[in-house]
Amino acid sequence: MKPVLVTMLVAVLLAGCVTVKPTTSLQRGPGWYTVKRSDTLYSIAWRYGLDYQQLAAWNGIDVNAPIHPGQRLRLIRPSAGTTASSPAAKTTTRSSAPQRDKPATSGKSTTSAPAPVVSYSGNDPRSWLWPTDGRLLSTFLAADLARRGIRITGKAGQPVRAVADGKVVYSGNGLAGYGNLIIIKHSDTFLSAYAYCQERLVQEGKRVKAGSKVATMGSRDDRAQLHFEIRRNGKPVDPLKYLPKR
Repeated sequence: MKPVLVTMLVAVLLAGCVTVKPTTSLQRGPGWYTVKRSDTLYSIAWRYGLDYQQLAAWNGIDVNAPIHPGQRLRLIRPSAGTTASSPAAKTTTRSSAPQRDKPATSGKSTTSAPAPVVSYSGNDPRSWLWPTDGRLLSTFLAADLARRGIRITGKAGQPVRAVADGKVVYSGNGLAGYGNLIIIKHSDTFLSAYAYCQERLVQEGKRVKAGSKVATMGSRDDRAQLHFEIRRNGKPVDPLKYLPKR
């Protein structure tokens, strides 16, 4: 057999032994976020200035469903014709919300509707309390990322209190620039946040009453202070428009 024919025969045999893996589409890069430990849906929405309900809807998940490290969440509105689904790791998540029976599938690809949004549905607060005693260090300025709330000075360790009834939806220190942080959900519309805390006294899931102690004042830039924010539908608003006059 001629050398050229032998070479061609060997090449064909080797090609038949190679397994070609299909390309996979990974949802990464701009517009996607990979969940880290201690993240909650609310803290991710807070970090990117989004409404948590909108974020849940874009990813086809329930606002009460747990999220997991490594799960990828869409941060931008899906384009027309794109299924709103979460490109999470292949794990089954359970929610405290009622589950519907899943219809049998025929093996064909189907598009499932997003899970119904079920969330804490308290009424918007009719009155607000100041989160702590002290004087203002800085006021709200939407154009300045460092002034999306107000700062109140006081004494390190003094009480920090819930400004209205609600549910703690984040208690941690995973958001850069906030230190020890508490986020409380007061209604489907309003969230409040308490940053630079010396100590966090409430855990996620705890319901709190207006005026209840949730943390102690910490410090930043060598000065005891509390950074306090209110967000309405995910957007920062001026807390002084909601807190009582002093």
